[in-house]
Amino acid sequence: MIAIIDYGMGNLRSVQKGFEKVGFEAVVTSDPRVVLEAAKVVLPGVGAFRDCMRNLEQGGFVEPILKVIREGRPFLGICLGLQLLFTESEEFGLHKGLDIIPGRVVRFPDGMTENGRKLAVPHMGWNQIGFNSPSPLFNGIKDSSDVYFVHSYYVKPDDESVVSTATNYGIGFCSSIRKDNLVATQFHPEKSQETGLRMLRNFGEMS
Repeated sequence: MIAIIDYGMGNLRSVQKGFEKVGFEAVVTSDPRVVLEAAKVVLPGVGAFRDCMRNLEQGGFVEPILKVIREGRPFLGICLGLQLLFTESEEFGLHKGLDIIPGRVVRFPDGMTENGRKLAVPHMGWNQIGFNSPSPLFNGIKDSSDVYFVHSYYVKPDDESVVSTATNYGIGFCSSIRKDNLVATQFHPEKSQETGLRMLRNFGEMS
């Protein structure tokens, strides 16, 4: 069973429907005990980093998340669920994250351009991912595939070896990570059509 953590932030039903579409049972839960019992866990998220961390703490999810990852169970972070895994974020001040992946969450710089065109922040819409290192999440997926992004901040891992894919938007940035059975994406697989569904199926098949 795949547990999708409900801490009041994120479009959880679309993630659940994505898993169901590729044949996996997924439950949306606000109960930390369900997370502890799950075979696999998903941490989605949209919104402000500080508010999400507060909700995770108040909901009693921090220790279950750390335990699941420590035990090597498959764990998927999506969008803000990727950023929360890092040491700290610069969003609206400096705020501590889960500190599972050493590094920082930073904002896209102002004034970015591409081919003479000013780039808007947030980075929103379709963009390509380029493979950096192997990840089971991308089995059967072609390099330079298009996926769907919505974000103003991106992650900067201290250890570049955890970077699975990179993407260009004015600058090059880390768009997904992998460390053992922990995988996480800045983009939204559940909004990325057939490519994203393949990723969800790959996660469901991880052991």
